[in-house]
Amino acid sequence: MKLPRFCLLPLLALAPVIAPAAEKSSGPSYANEADRLRAALIAADTERLEATKLGDRARLAAIFSDDLHYAHSSGKVDNKASLIESLASKASVYESFSYQDRKFTPIGVGLATMTGRVLVKVGPPGKPNDLDLSFLAIWREENGKWRFLGWQSCKMAAPATPAAK
Repeated sequence: MKLPRFCLLPLLALAPVIAPAAEKSSGPSYANEADRLRAALIAADTERLEATKLGDRARLAAIFSDDLHYAHSSGKVDNKASLIESLASKASVYESFSYQDRKFTPIGVGLATMTGRVLVKVGPPGKPNDLDLSFLAIWREENGKWRFLGWQSCKMAAPATPAAK
């Protein structure tokens, strides 16, 4: 059965009223897919930082990819098992992270880089080091969740001191 065009006009007139109500009820709205991706990655990274500070094995296992490759600024390289053990046993204690710059860049379907600079307080218990690091991290979507896949960092050079005249 074909409806006359004039029957559709009342529905079209209501569309602006119905659509915003549906959008409001579906949770936070994002301007675009890039904003949605950035919010998801920030949430995943926030979870990683909290689990790292606590040394929480279960939370670390959930956020780290099974293929994790973690290259510290010291040159030491960890995989998922060795990094979780180091954090959970408190051999390394991360006290704080303070991003000076952090940028997420999608590089493919389900892949994103995180680059920037972070101030980190880490070390053996009671003897933390203050590190100023430049970093490259890789996030990969696995089974619908963002997992931490890779980290490479280096210490920032100390600012040059002016030469004496």
